[in-house]
Amino acid sequence: METLSLIGNAFAGMMNPMSILLLIVGVAVGIVFGSIPGLSAAMAVALFLPVTFAMQAHEAFTLLVALYIGGISGGLISAILINIPGTSSSIATCFDGSPMAKKGEAGKALGTGVVFSFLGGLFSFLVLMFVAPSVAQITLKFSAIEYFGVCLFALSMIAALAGTSMIKGLLSGCLGLIIALVGMAPIDGTKRFTFGINELSSGFDILPTLIGIFAIAEVLAYAEEVKKMGKATQIKQSFKIKGFGFTWKEFVGQKWNALRSALIGTGIGILPGIGGSTAGILSWMTAKKTSKHPEKYGTGIMDGVVASETSNNAVIGGALIPLLTLGIPGDGVTAMLLGAFMIHGLTPGPLLFVESADLIYTIFIACILANVVMLVLELGGMRIFVRLLSIPKYILLPVVLVLCTVGAFATNNRIFDAQSIFGVLGYLMSKFKIPVAPFILSFILCDLLETNLRRGLMLTQNDFLAFFTHPIAAVFMVAAVLFVVWTVIKQVRNRKKETAGAA
Repeated sequence: METLSLIGNAFAGMMNPMSILLLIVGVAVGIVFGSIPGLSAAMAVALFLPVTFAMQAHEAFTLLVALYIGGISGGLISAILINIPGTSSSIATCFDGSPMAKKGEAGKALGTGVVFSFLGGLFSFLVLMFVAPSVAQITLKFSAIEYFGVCLFALSMIAALAGTSMIKGLLSGCLGLIIALVGMAPIDGTKRFTFGINELSSGFDILPTLIGIFAIAEVLAYAEEVKKMGKATQIKQSFKIKGFGFTWKEFVGQKWNALRSALIGTGIGILPGIGGSTAGILSWMTAKKTSKHPEKYGTGIMDGVVASETSNNAVIGGALIPLLTLGIPGDGVTAMLLGAFMIHGLTPGPLLFVESADLIYTIFIACILANVVMLVLELGGMRIFVRLLSIPKYILLPVVLVLCTVGAFATNNRIFDAQSIFGVLGYLMSKFKIPVAPFILSFILCDLLETNLRRGLMLTQNDFLAFFTHPIAAVFMVAAVLFVVWTVIKQVRNRKKETAGAA
């Protein structure tokens, strides 16, 4: 009863003009930051953090969580319409969202993404509200060794992401690992693969890399199309979008896919440092592996968008669980929220639920209401978003290119980031039909994998076999090996069936 009373009081406290205005402004600005390649939810929160100095604590966190939710969801807009993820969390949305738009189903893809973003976020916020303290206790058992096991299992997904050619998939994954190793080594700070170039000492940041792989590669592909054909094809769209863009039968058909993806996203969010990009890719791959028609994934089907967007928005609530209950940030945005707590003289942790329970439940209600505002704003603007495809690409893509360059520079204020060659690399990978997903997954996970491996070896005095004495880590590592073996066997069998069928 006490919990219900706190929820009721928090909801009543949010029903005032200032809080509602902060929700609307925060979500709207977050969507803009999320939809522009190179910007992110983290940037939006960082820019508005100084604005909250003079605010009351409940107003400050209302604005910040609204920016967070809008920023994560906004990435689906550019991912679907121009095949460029607005944020790293929307990488997997490109796999099916963009092909849907190219088939004339941009409205359906956007409607699907927005609705299931809302449902994924709502699921994680309910988990956050009712089971946060007990769920967070599980993460106390995770040392560097357990995190290594989780990362290794996630990395084994490269085998499934390889597509029709295991060799090309592994080549892509190895390339991602090699590029991620450039720069300072974790723990001891040793320079690696810098070749005497000072700019390489800091390695390659994730945002400039994604911008190059997706955005610049898209511009180069368009330029090639114009050169060959004399003109570029224009996507014709139907603007008669009924309701959310999909039928009730299609919605009900996604219930298990959405539930599974929401669970994956919330679970990944609870584990600090892994993030929405990994959650989206893992959910997409899980949906593909459990589907009756896996060959359709990547060609533009609703299932892929549902898996990615449900999962990456579910990460938000999951990431807030360790922040509020243990004082451990789950990702970059929650790290800045930790700073916001300190600014207002608060210390996240178990005592916060006792000393400032009203603020905690205000944050819970703000998350849910911001999620509703996100749904309304994005669905209301859906027809406007779809009309972006009617803008000639020779006008749209130069604007995107400028925004990408500014975004790449703004990440670390380095011209080097804006000059990186990942655009050419992404273009060459598409030309030779080398899948991009393994590259992205291995690039993201490499730092986490290596850092936790080295920390684990320090804990076990360089005895790797001791990792298997940790039950959680052992389960994940054995599962990784079994998953790779099963994937290879399945591909060999499919190859034999195709050969037999051809004969």
